[in-house]
Amino acid sequence: MINTRQLERNLLVVAGIIMLNGILAVNLAHGVLNYQTLGAVAFIFAGFMAANIVLCKVGHTGDPLFLPLASLLVGIGLIIILRLKPELFMLQVMWVGVGLSAFLISAILAKRLEQIAYFKYICGFIGVGLLLSAILFGVDIGGNKNWIIMGPVRFQPSEFAKIFIVLFLAAYLSERRELLTLATKHYGPFVLPHPRFIAPLIAVWGLGMLMFVLQRDMGAALLYFGLAIIMTYMVSGRFSYVIIGMISFLVGSVICYNLYSHIQLRVDIWLNPWSDPSGGAYQIVQSLFALGSGGIMGSGLTYGFPTMIPEVHTDFIFAAIGEEMGLIGAGAVILLYILMIYRAFRTSLLSLMPFSMMVAAGLAVSMALQTFLIIAGVIKFFPLTGITLPFISYGGSSIVSNFILLGMLFSISEVRGYDAK
Repeated sequence: MINTRQLERNLLVVAGIIMLNGILAVNLAHGVLNYQTLGAVAFIFAGFMAANIVLCKVGHTGDPLFLPLASLLVGIGLIIILRLKPELFMLQVMWVGVGLSAFLISAILAKRLEQIAYFKYICGFIGVGLLLSAILFGVDIGGNKNWIIMGPVRFQPSEFAKIFIVLFLAAYLSERRELLTLATKHYGPFVLPHPRFIAPLIAVWGLGMLMFVLQRDMGAALLYFGLAIIMTYMVSGRFSYVIIGMISFLVGSVICYNLYSHIQLRVDIWLNPWSDPSGGAYQIVQSLFALGSGGIMGSGLTYGFPTMIPEVHTDFIFAAIGEEMGLIGAGAVILLYILMIYRAFRTSLLSLMPFSMMVAAGLAVSMALQTFLIIAGVIKFFPLTGITLPFISYGGSSIVSNFILLGMLFSISEVRGYDAK
């Protein structure tokens, strides 16, 4: 029988060695060995190992790959942030430490996850309240009105709202699975349940449109709307929900495109960035140049010019990886995400309870959509969305919320255990 916690420790050591090598490469490229950054690496490594030890003490038997995969992605993010914005490196290290604490708390509390289903509407109100707080009190930073500033602290409510929205949708949809599956109302070629049973999904569509218009946040709107539609499809198995959802979002997007100039700009620079390469399309043009110059092997850490891309440490950090680590490095990062998302869906399939199954599936969809949207925007496959790359991009809200998400997945994954597989 495999000792999963020992396997987890061994993988954490490998991830720690990779992070240490990257940090040393950046330091030595500048000709200075910064002992403060080395101490930060030791702190992060000790934090992940401490998380492993605590999980052993409390008897958790969750998926042994979640924590090492997160450690490797966090390590890559810290290496790139040290390369791009050294003044933000220690702050990101601090947020990773907070995130690890949140991971442990989430993993322990989520053992009673089924009880949350009784408070689904509270979760829904909290999620919607967080989103509305950004709409009402948000500050425009970087073209998106999705930041709340409270004294010296600023955070993105949407990063935490997605967890509450997933909990609400999982509880609501798992309770009404039969009603959604055995739809009886005919609307032309589509068969749907009574409108009152899909009212929350219509509300999510309206909220997505509201975020689209008022916050200028295309990424969050797509994330939440896509999350609702995909989770509904997973519960019901009816593809008609996906078709209706795509049509409704497309109609809303076309209306918004014709009414609001900032949405027109996002779409226009996606279709033809070369029409304004030094203006509105400067970010995406520089991103394409960075990815093209990186080639297969990359220019090498500190030997590229990713700092020419505005906000490269947040929205466009994948472009920096593609330039300095090449197609091989960028492909490796994508494979890490694929593996983490695969294990999340596997966790869902192995879950014994409908609510836990839907929560794991919703969290997996959330991570998959977020990763797809930001990478697709950076490579000009999709309009720019302005969301972060999980575990890699700079930002405390993103780091902490994704560690909470990971803790919930870890706790759900122990329902069936992983010692035998």
